[in-house]
Amino acid sequence: MKTKDIATNYGINQTDFDGWLKKHSGIPHKSGVMGGLSIEDEGYVDQAVAQFQQYQVEAAERAASERSERARADEQRELAAQEKQQALARMLITSGFNFDGYKITKYSGYISGDDVVQIDRGSQGFFTNVTDVGSSLMSSLANIRRKALTELKEAAYDLGCNAVIGVDFDYLTLDPETANAGGGTLYLPYVFGVTANGNAVIIEKS
Repeated sequence: MKTKDIATNYGINQTDFDGWLKKHSGIPHKSGVMGGLSIEDEGYVDQAVAQFQQYQVEAAERAASERSERARADEQRELAAQEKQQALARMLITSGFNFDGYKITKYSGYISGDDVVQIDRGSQGFFTNVTDVGSSLMSSLANIRRKALTELKEAAYDLGCNAVIGVDFDYLTLDPETANAGGGTLYLPYVFGVTANGNAVIIEKS
């Protein structure tokens, strides 16, 4: 019996049934000259349909279980992300080496956080303007310093700490250049970097 007729008689999807028959069934079948599958011994038809329907039920249960597991994993990741953000928001930092009303119970070592910005030089000419490097840098400085502090806090969080002491900043200025296609000098954008340094610690209220 052709699987087309089986699908019609039993109300099942032929494409799914054909795929199952080829890969999972163990039911004797063959391909027709013009394409399509058939089960030559009709005594196997009821068995094949019953096995296929059971396979579909089990596949649906597996899919539901996998969706549930993914949902739980997504929920756990969301909770972990929220907990991290709350911990970072509560984390204390200081340029000094102690906090009033707290005692340091553990030192976890030196950490740092970095960020960088590139500022275009611009072009000088009749129709162009030179970039105001100072203004561009100052408008970017607070942002890159804040990002460096965020990275510093994340480094402390990864060590299981809730505070950072001895925080200071290092600044880096680069004036990169390279050779252009004509053998001249190609001046690349200015690079300004900032590194926030400190020591990760665990503190408790005194």
